[in-house]
Amino acid sequence: MLAFKSFQQELDARHDKYERLVKLSRDITVESKRTIFLLHRITSAPYMDEILTEAEIKLDGVRQKILQVAQELSGEDMHQFHRAITTGLQEYVEAVSFQHFIKTRSLISMDEINKQLIFSTEDNGKENKTQPSSDAQDKQCGTWRLKITPVDYLLGVADLTGELMRMCINSVGNGDIDTPFEVSQFLRQVYDGFSFIGNTGPYEVSKKLYTLKQSLAKVENACYALKVRGSEIPKHMLADVFSVKTEMIDQEEGIS
Repeated sequence: MLAFKSFQQELDARHDKYERLVKLSRDITVESKRTIFLLHRITSAPYMDEILTEAEIKLDGVRQKILQVAQELSGEDMHQFHRAITTGLQEYVEAVSFQHFIKTRSLISMDEINKQLIFSTEDNGKENKTQPSSDAQDKQCGTWRLKITPVDYLLGVADLTGELMRMCINSVGNGDIDTPFEVSQFLRQVYDGFSFIGNTGPYEVSKKLYTLKQSLAKVENACYALKVRGSEIPKHMLADVFSVKTEMIDQEEGIS
């Protein structure tokens, strides 16, 4: 009876920890989505720096939630609780990579994301981005870290392509002709990278590949219309033309 009572306590503690992680992951997902919605305002806002600064503040708040996840997982095998936090981490990767693309027109690496997820108690929970250390040193210095897994990174980047497609259409509607071609070139490179993975990667990645292909087709369609008919269509009508063509593409893909 004593042995089974200890088993019960251990399982109850593990289930409680899992539920806390699920709630934290939900909060991370919500705040990351709000950051993405904020970043979409860049296509129509006159001052881009103000929005980027506000987005960085929101992402700092998300990292504080991730710090709580890292503290919950301290001394635990992350893979046993990965299912509870994977949705939030994917959404965070999507938000950070979207912000990085807007700033640099390039893709943030997984190592760069992980460097932002090294936390220290010395500065009241703010990120310590300077000295990565071993796990033993982490415990001595009072630091926590959470590593994004390759699968979470890939799935987050795959979701990023949908946001870039929306950014492309919105920018066209506001008269920005250069952004669609930049996004199109970037999405082709991402699609080529995912194509190399193909069916050898995780199951979720192969499912996202179809959505990525749809986003690329919509962006390429917008670039084609701009190149061929851009001089014929008034700028204020471009968004309407592309929205109609996007609906036609969706219908054709649904039929096929």
